Amino acid sequence: MPFHYPNGNLYHNDAKAQPKKQMARSHTRFDNRGMSLEEEINDSNQFYRARDIAVIYKKPIPLQIVKVDYPKRSAAVIKEAYFRQPSTTDYNGVYQGHYLDFEAKETKNKASFPLKNFHEHQIEHMRHCLRQAGICFVIMRFVSLDRLFVYPASPLITYWDQQIKGGRKSIPLTEIETAGFEVHYALKPRIPYLAAIDRLIATLTINKGDHHGQ
Repeated sequence: MPFHYPNGNLYHNDAKAQPKKQMARSHTRFDNRGMSLEEEINDSNQFYRARDIAVIYKKPIPLQIVKVDYPKRSAAVIKEAYFRQPSTTDYNGVYQGHYLDFEAKETKNKASFPLKNFHEHQIEHMRHCLRQAGICFVIMRFVSLDRLFVYPASPLITYWDQQIKGGRKSIPLTEIETAGFEVHYALKPRIPYLAAIDRLIATLTINKGDHHGQ
């Protein structure tokens, strides 16, 4: 079913489905091999909510339905729809008094993460959230390496701005390893990314303290 942006352009999903044999490479996936990154994050968020650890949801997509078929009286099939407004990021919620806002992206690249995976309105949304002291980041997955990272929005925005000025069009894996926080698959939750967020928050607190001490 085709979806369209508010300007009429056809929507293309950035996170294309990966072959199941690729999705199941790591033995740490346990009994849920083949789950997409989105499904793994949703599963983890459900775990966090059920235990009152955090309240985080995938954002609903505001759609304007323009064409519907009724092959059966009891069923309707949406044939065409438009986004009412540009999407921002995938997830948001609250964790220990902190507002979290983040995107989930993946790449088949092994040495860098392409900036083309992001859209300008997503970057601007993150920029605005950071100005309100929100905790913004991207959960990045390197499909071929089967590695996950929580990468803060601040260095992402820096790379985005440099790209516009002629800089490189991808973020090196070595930079992500340095500025990001690697997350390892577990049983419950599937992606324990809040442990990385604890480290991110601690880093932000230390940096804020250093700034005030100057």
